[in-house]
Amino acid sequence: MAFSGDVVVRQTDSRNWLLVEPLTYTGARDRFTVPAGFDTDFASVPRAFTWLLPRYGDYTKAAILHDHLVDTGAVSRKDADGIFRRAMRELGVSVPRRFMIWAAVRLASAMSGATGRDWVVFVAAGVPALLFVALPATVVQLFLLLFWAVEAGFWAGGRLASRPQTPPADPRRTA
Repeated sequence: MAFSGDVVVRQTDSRNWLLVEPLTYTGARDRFTVPAGFDTDFASVPRAFTWLLPRYGDYTKAAILHDHLVDTGAVSRKDADGIFRRAMRELGVSVPRRFMIWAAVRLASAMSGATGRDWVVFVAAGVPALLFVALPATVVQLFLLLFWAVEAGFWAGGRLASRPQTPPADPRRTA
């Protein structure tokens, strides 16, 4: 079970990329090929979270495969999400990162036509993932704010310290 082929892409706009060479994933029972010419945005991560989960990384091949499976309807959305998680595991994506990405993908799936049981499963998986993301995001934001305040203080102090104490001499009066 593995991917064959490299991710060879050409940028089409500020967010999207066109696959230049096919990408093939061979699973336990199935084989899926993402054809050259397939349009992808890699991982669809909201901008606020790209510091934690960039749009591309160890999971890029799995994200392209997932986009293809969902767009073509080759398998159900639930199966596409499961193949995505399995492919990330096979690519060596860490457990916390894999869990966060999968939980976000499942959220998108759960939003359309969810049953009561689906919501229970989602909450059981999604709430811990949200807490896992919210705490570091809050800490990072607070330290960025603190860093900005310290930097502004040093900048202001530097400006005040570099001001000349006496005005420069008028060149017209010296001669």
